[in-house]
Amino acid sequence: MTEPPFVLRDDDEGVATLTLNRPQTRNSLSLGMLRALGAALAGIAADDTIRVVILAGAGPAFCAGHDLKELRASGYDPAYVETLFAACAEVMLALVGLPKPVIARVHGVATAAGAQLVASADLAFATEDARFATPGVNIGLFCSTPMVALSRNVAPKQAMQMLLSGDPIDAETALRFGLINEIAPPHELEERALAFARKLASKSPLTLALGKQAFYRQAELPPGEAYAYASKVMAKNLQAEDAREGIDAFLNKRQPVWRGR
Repeated sequence: MTEPPFVLRDDDEGVATLTLNRPQTRNSLSLGMLRALGAALAGIAADDTIRVVILAGAGPAFCAGHDLKELRASGYDPAYVETLFAACAEVMLALVGLPKPVIARVHGVATAAGAQLVASADLAFATEDARFATPGVNIGLFCSTPMVALSRNVAPKQAMQMLLSGDPIDAETALRFGLINEIAPPHELEERALAFARKLASKSPLTLALGKQAFYRQAELPPGEAYAYASKVMAKNLQAEDAREGIDAFLNKRQPVWRGR
């Protein structure tokens, strides 16, 4: 029998939902899963009909991190391990670099590299009973790669709390830490995430792409350099047809018509 696809894609009015599709492994990030997710993100990056991405998981969990059984079966071969973590880094960078907003829709658990996915998304909505953890320390394998994304989302002491203890945090704590944006009852999560995605999809895609790129770039710079860079981005943005259309629409009290240029 043919193996089901690692990642399912469903498009709805400019919103693409990518669903990790290995529920029997809690959507663990095997090499196959990472390659499939990377390919799906590349396809969306080149698809002008898609303006927003929702990242979800099939079955009882969002994502339980790397596939430890696959790692053990490899005999921890250095070449395999390097390939696996390089593929993981490529996916996380693709999420950040995608010129479209990415919303993680989290239920069940998001642990280790699963928490890394949440931290790498631009936004995250979660159920009331969702749990987040970087538990590698409990099995002698520090969550070093999840640490990269986590430490860019939450304050240092909160990141260290998760990384050093390995203890799970609940959705309320994740919200307080800044790891997620909103908590919803399980039966409302999908609709709330989709409603917010549609709101974003109604904006100028050019403006969203410029803004997302600028947000991550300026965060790496000292304040003076960040202002200089952001000023250039705004000057460039003002040359775009969408900016002029948006300003004209605002002044004339009408809805803008975006051209994506």
